[in-house]
Amino acid sequence: MIKKLLVIVNHWRTRQPSQRNFLIYCSVLVGLLGGLAAVVLKFLVHFMEELSRNLASQVPYHYSYLLLPALGILITVAYQHFINRDRMQKGIGNILMNIKRHQANVPHDNAYAHLVSSSLTVGFGGSSGLEAPIVVTGAAIGSNAGRFFKLSTYEKTVLLAAGSAAGIAAVFNSPIAGVLFALEILIGEITIPTFIPLLIASATGVVVAKLLNSQQLFHLVTEGWLVKALPFYAILGVLSGLIAVYINKVGHGLEKGILPKLNRYTRALAGGLMLGVLILLFPPLLGEGYHYLQAILNGNIDVLKEESLYADWLSEPWVMLLFIAALVLIKIVAAGITLGSGGNGGTFAPTMFTGAFLGLLLAYGVNQTGLIHLNTSNFIAVGMAGALSGVLHAPLTAIFLIAEITGGYILFIPLMIVSAISYIISRLFNKHNAYWHTLIHEKDIHPDQDFSMLNTMRLDSLVNRQYVALRRDMPVAELYNILSAGTANIFAVLNDDKELEGVIWMDEIRKQLFKANQPDAKVEDIMVDPPALISYNQPVSSVMNVFDHLDVWQLPVIRNGKFIGFVSKSGLLNQYRQVFIQQHKDADLFSRS
Repeated sequence: MIKKLLVIVNHWRTRQPSQRNFLIYCSVLVGLLGGLAAVVLKFLVHFMEELSRNLASQVPYHYSYLLLPALGILITVAYQHFINRDRMQKGIGNILMNIKRHQANVPHDNAYAHLVSSSLTVGFGGSSGLEAPIVVTGAAIGSNAGRFFKLSTYEKTVLLAAGSAAGIAAVFNSPIAGVLFALEILIGEITIPTFIPLLIASATGVVVAKLLNSQQLFHLVTEGWLVKALPFYAILGVLSGLIAVYINKVGHGLEKGILPKLNRYTRALAGGLMLGVLILLFPPLLGEGYHYLQAILNGNIDVLKEESLYADWLSEPWVMLLFIAALVLIKIVAAGITLGSGGNGGTFAPTMFTGAFLGLLLAYGVNQTGLIHLNTSNFIAVGMAGALSGVLHAPLTAIFLIAEITGGYILFIPLMIVSAISYIISRLFNKHNAYWHTLIHEKDIHPDQDFSMLNTMRLDSLVNRQYVALRRDMPVAELYNILSAGTANIFAVLNDDKELEGVIWMDEIRKQLFKANQPDAKVEDIMVDPPALISYNQPVSSVMNVFDHLDVWQLPVIRNGKFIGFVSKSGLLNQYRQVFIQQHKDADLFSRS
């Protein structure tokens, strides 16, 4: 039945006069599904929170802080192990890798697995966010819609980004920020053919979310900003940039995994208990922390005393100041432990939390001096934008996201100043954002467009298996006969197990070859070690780097220790040219249709 439906739909698609119109139809569908996914995720989180509250009522209250986050992480790990079979790809970095290396193909499991696993983690108190899971979910929806309709890689990439934009827009009720996030983080370029489907998908996602769940995330009440506060906004920008560097370093280190020698369940339990201790000491670390953010935006700093073991001490301003400073530094630690021990979520919400409390720390501290009164709500909102801008290297997304979710459009100037300064400071220490930093150092994937196109190519298609194999004990006189009968200028010297022992490289050893005219000369006398060996699984972008670095034109390829053929730089460049032409044809076809 499904196969028949697919045939009918694709037959209808091929009869459409405009490819652009069809992609727009698809963007509406992806936006609808992305918005529904965001609503389902919110429902699941609220359900899990209600369930965890019921469980908490059965034990002394503070003990629930210790036990419930560990329980949530344990169930998440069990779900990934037994039900999902470890097929789920975590994090936005994996989406970027799928765009750059796997032709925008995201496994279909990601369209639902993140909804379940992240709601278990966050709903039971895990200190992480839901934004990364909804981005991956939306990306999976868009990618698989493109695969269903047999679209080109370019069109699948657009739909992948459209699904992510719809998810972000629906979660935050922020359509412009959803579009900008997809452009700044996922695609990296802004073109009209790309922009329109993203805009439609984002708007559709927000409409669906508003119809089914109209709750606004934050409410900001402000009378505007004062010019005399500008120096303090500049200071906040510098601090935001520095805290972004801290977030990237600490978050990346912990997310790679804690207690690596333990099995997954022991690690989940140990990490969950460590997280529980932190939450017991600092209750605002529980879950996303948005409840506390809304309270401090409303000017209710006393909310930080709730459920605290030392509420009386927090009545002292200097103790409250130290408590806020601790939250700024510890939130990303709690998020890292949550993710590193096996929970599912992201650092988007923890970054906003950290930025908000950084803004509160500055404004509250300055106000205690009595020299000037700063609007704490303004600094909280602007601090969120500053931290996001520095961590994501996406100042436009940060500015419009905070303006949209708080309604603080009147704060555009402070938002621009803080976001720009934070971005500049962060770039001084980290050239790439948090997602690319991980991919570059662990996966050898680069954000450059050239690397994107190179990694859509497969090394298997570039390997020349029509090689001439020589034995090291072969007389040079026999090699003369082979040379006269062929055109090859590189030869592999192999042993009986097809392991490479050396190469005869005519461009480099021609003079040595003709000097070796003794009747007893062997191949081993003139063979040389290759300057490098290419692994069969090596990314094509990395192969090009090797060619450029060594300034050679042919290199041997090894698979499982065995020689399988040669790869040439000229063949790589020819195929790169074909991929380049095809990708631009796809984009041009869409823009003209």
